[in-house]
Amino acid sequence: MATTRRRLVSPTVMPNPSDPRLTQRVEGIDQTGAGVAVSVPVERSLTLYLNSQEIVTMMTIGDYPEYLAIGYLLNQNMLKPDDVVTAADYDEDLEVVVVRTKRGTNYEEKLKKRTLTSGCAQGTAFGDLMEVIEGIELPAAELRTSWLFELVGAIKTIPSIYREAGSIHGCILCERGKPLCYMEDVGRHNAIDKIAGWMYLGKVAAADKMLYTTGRLTSEMTIKTVRMGIPILISRSGSTGWGVELARKAGLTMISRARGRRFIALSGAERIVPDGVGIVASTDLREAARDDE
Repeated sequence: MATTRRRLVSPTVMPNPSDPRLTQRVEGIDQTGAGVAVSVPVERSLTLYLNSQEIVTMMTIGDYPEYLAIGYLLNQNMLKPDDVVTAADYDEDLEVVVVRTKRGTNYEEKLKKRTLTSGCAQGTAFGDLMEVIEGIELPAAELRTSWLFELVGAIKTIPSIYREAGSIHGCILCERGKPLCYMEDVGRHNAIDKIAGWMYLGKVAAADKMLYTTGRLTSEMTIKTVRMGIPILISRSGSTGWGVELARKAGLTMISRARGRRFIALSGAERIVPDGVGIVASTDLREAARDDE
């Protein structure tokens, strides 16, 4: 098969809304009966193989398939942190990506434990993923409120597919208030997996990083963040009850409803360092709690 191998790691990665492969124009009719044309994200399948074994078929916008494949395998504990990836081959025509490793792999039994998660576009998890929460010790990082507010402000200025076409989720890896890697996809689980693949290939340390997502903080997002070794998880949206429970058990700092200069810390508040403006009144917190998308 005709495969594509690219230089996989750049110092920073940001969305490219001008890429014609990622959106398309569709026609419709508005409330007045007038014809309209709007941009929408594409959605295409990607089948992942690990060595000779088919693992899963995912729905994705199709950018960074190698990052997505490697990150997915890492977050499903099919790739180990010390594994050597010898190749990541992507065939655009067949919509297939093959990850090859020096270590032999066989996950036939694990694949039988597959479970659909609450992630949009049908995220998947496997039976042993919960083991990562037990006995984990995340780094003793800090989250300055000035970094959080800088990040929330910076996100609004970055061109994105969401601004072009909507109907898409984003995840951003940050160092202090600076975005390093911004990934988008039809499912937030895909976006976070792309970041995991980028970090793995670029040997990017996790201890001093934080992860921002546009979507809700579910159990799957919590588990993946913990598995990646990132101590701080932030969202502009809310959280599920199990997501909060797992975050507290793992010692993960979980920040929800981060908008403007408002936020709610649901777990790991001891990492938060107020430096200057940013401490909001309880009435503002109650307002933020109602302001969920």
